[in-house]
Amino acid sequence: MTPSGDDNSTATPPDPADSDLAAATQKAETAAAEAAASATKAAASAEKAEDIEEDLTDGLLIDERHPDEGMGMPGPPIRRSNPFVFGFFAALGVLVAWGLWNALGHARSVLILLLVSMFIAVGLNPLVEWFMRRGLKRGLSVAVVFLLMILAVSGVGFAIVPVVTDQIDSLIKNAPEWLDLLTKSKTLNELDDRYHFIQKAQEYIQDPALAQRAFGGILGVGKVVAGALFNTFTILILTLYFLASLPSVKRAAYSLVPRTRRNRVSILGDEVLTRVGGYVSGQFTVALCAGVFMFIFLEIVGLREYAVALAIVVMFTAFIPMVGGLIGVVVVALIGFTDGLWVGVACLIYGIVYQQIENYVVAPRIMRRAVDIPGAVTVIAALLGGALLGVVGALLAIPSAAAILLIIREVWVRKADAS
Repeated sequence: MTPSGDDNSTATPPDPADSDLAAATQKAETAAAEAAASATKAAASAEKAEDIEEDLTDGLLIDERHPDEGMGMPGPPIRRSNPFVFGFFAALGVLVAWGLWNALGHARSVLILLLVSMFIAVGLNPLVEWFMRRGLKRGLSVAVVFLLMILAVSGVGFAIVPVVTDQIDSLIKNAPEWLDLLTKSKTLNELDDRYHFIQKAQEYIQDPALAQRAFGGILGVGKVVAGALFNTFTILILTLYFLASLPSVKRAAYSLVPRTRRNRVSILGDEVLTRVGGYVSGQFTVALCAGVFMFIFLEIVGLREYAVALAIVVMFTAFIPMVGGLIGVVVVALIGFTDGLWVGVACLIYGIVYQQIENYVVAPRIMRRAVDIPGAVTVIAALLGGALLGVVGALLAIPSAAAILLIIREVWVRKADAS
């Protein structure tokens, strides 16, 4: 008899076909999931590519483009240690410096006119401020000072031109007498017999090419006179401009300095301008003393008709440092010798004596209040300025030296004391 539980305990074996179907279904689902993920990634990549293309398109627009976008990020900086880079930039710097030097050389005359005009404007500014303290506005004060300067220049011209004309007329009138004296001299006759210089002079005068050379010389003199008049007119106009706009020019210059140092720089700048103006006014006082005393001396020795003109010449030459007094003495002595031997000798003696008094008594007392610089620095500055820019450099050297010494004392020395 078979137990009743045998039928129930017997299990039905699994079908292999069902197992394979289930595995295939699972693989298909996995593949579908992977395909969906790939499709999602592809869609995201396409969208990203569209965004990038749109960004590039917008970046290419010049009005909306950022410097770091559209053209890519900047690369690493070029190494300065590269010999090619160093050589290129060094050569470029040399070329730029050479070009600037040549440009300054070509503009030298214009720069000199600018320097002279600024120097005169700064020197006349104390007089403008004096009128302003008396109640006049700056524009009216500038007009009054400029008018006085024009009157002074015109007065000098009207005083000197007649003297030069009289001396030329006197030379022409006395030339025949001097030639007679030359022909009566035994020494000159002996020299003429040996070297025949009188015959050579006659041949030179009778040469047809002399007229052409003389005409060219006249043209050269005319060009010099025209150039001098043009430079004078230019200096007057520039002086008027600088004098009228000096406060605004100072404010514009001080605004270029950082705000933390602007106050100190403005104080030093105003002090420099004050010293330059003080030097000009002090030098004018020295020159005025020289002219007044020369006028008195010429009235005493009998050169009354030339006294005003020669006094003005001496006053103007006194502005030239070191050699100005000597030039004035030589001019006065030459005019004195045309009037008489002893008059010329007296002019020489007076000029030498007065120069010593001016150099050791008058000028130090006046200049000590205007510019505080040692005598050795004055001489060295005048020599260097004259070597660089001639008479103009000599005129500008002493106030420039005073300004440099002020800056050294207030900046360099203070830093050295504080360190």
